[in-house]
Amino acid sequence: MFGKEKRFVVYAEGMGLSQVRILMDRVTGVHYLFYSDGSAGGITPLLDRDGKPVVEPVSPDGKP
Repeated sequence: MFGKEKRFVVYAEGMGLSQVRILMDRVTGVHYLFYSDGSAGGITPLLDRDGKPVVEPVSPDGKP
């Protein structure tokens, strides 16, 4: 499951200690929202306007 390629694609924004990141799981296609501020943080599935998880189609080799 955790081979040579990274499991997550990471998109990040932020300044200083605050960071907002979107992580896309290459295996499932599910997107997660991660927020950190200093030593605190949290993660949750990213939801669309209907309240359903954002899922990107992935190919069997794990590439979006």
